[in-house]
Amino acid sequence: MLAYFVAMATYAGFFMILAQGLNLQWGMTGMVNFGVAGFYAIGAYSGALLSTRVGITPELAIALAGAIAGVAGLGVSLLTVRLREDYFAIVTLGFGEIVRLFALNEDWLTEGPKGLRIPVRPFDFGLGNTAYSLVYLGVVALVVLVIYAICERIRTGPYGRTLRAIREDDVVAGVLGKYVLRFRVQIFVLGSVFMGIAGALFAHYIQNISPDTFMPMIAIFIWMSVIVGGYGNNKGLLLGAGIVMLILEGSRFLGDFTSIVTSQQLSSIRIILIGVILMAVLRFKPRGLIPEPKFVSEFEKAS
Repeated sequence: MLAYFVAMATYAGFFMILAQGLNLQWGMTGMVNFGVAGFYAIGAYSGALLSTRVGITPELAIALAGAIAGVAGLGVSLLTVRLREDYFAIVTLGFGEIVRLFALNEDWLTEGPKGLRIPVRPFDFGLGNTAYSLVYLGVVALVVLVIYAICERIRTGPYGRTLRAIREDDVVAGVLGKYVLRFRVQIFVLGSVFMGIAGALFAHYIQNISPDTFMPMIAIFIWMSVIVGGYGNNKGLLLGAGIVMLILEGSRFLGDFTSIVTSQQLSSIRIILIGVILMAVLRFKPRGLIPEPKFVSEFEKAS
């Protein structure tokens, strides 16, 4: 049972990293990225290939995978950053599917549908499986905290205020002298780096990845984490990711308490629960369970 809870906490950590990346892009800057699964997959496959085919140490491979996902984010943002929000969202959704289909069909690189094995383990000090799982959870938690600190520094500083101004009205921000496109590209790249790191950590933890792991539903789960927790609030994201993981895993045990629900119906019930909770949050707490703190200017404080 301990191993199960450690695994779920580790998966929740992956969700928290992804949610913080999405919050930078959408929650703070207003860029609707439906391609979260694509950058997650790029990080996972890049990290796996670097550590298995190139022979790089898995710890370095995880860091480089984040950089590769960032380069992919740079390419996507440079091509699409001038698009309106709805078109930008469609392009990112398509990008996520392109990445998944590439991984599915290019057997020579990704092993296709049979999956890519990662036999090497990062942060392995010769420990047993249970001890290693605890160490890996600690590493993931440390990464979550470091990324949280970075995001908080951005949110509370002048850079974060500029991002919020772009989110609310990019035309006004541009008139006030802010180079909107540059800010959008920078923050999209940074968010993509975080998603790539999450993917590489996930790949080396599960040690076997396939294209089916990176279905568009991953993006829905991360979007729900941000919306339920509270967009623009980094503390809310951690709560939102934890709630989503609790729903995904808690619903697995419904069959143990009732004979009405079959194992085939559990996956559908899981999605229904997520939809119901999302609608309830949007109805009663539209800004999330922990809303974004209101920024008070020095002028307002003085008055």
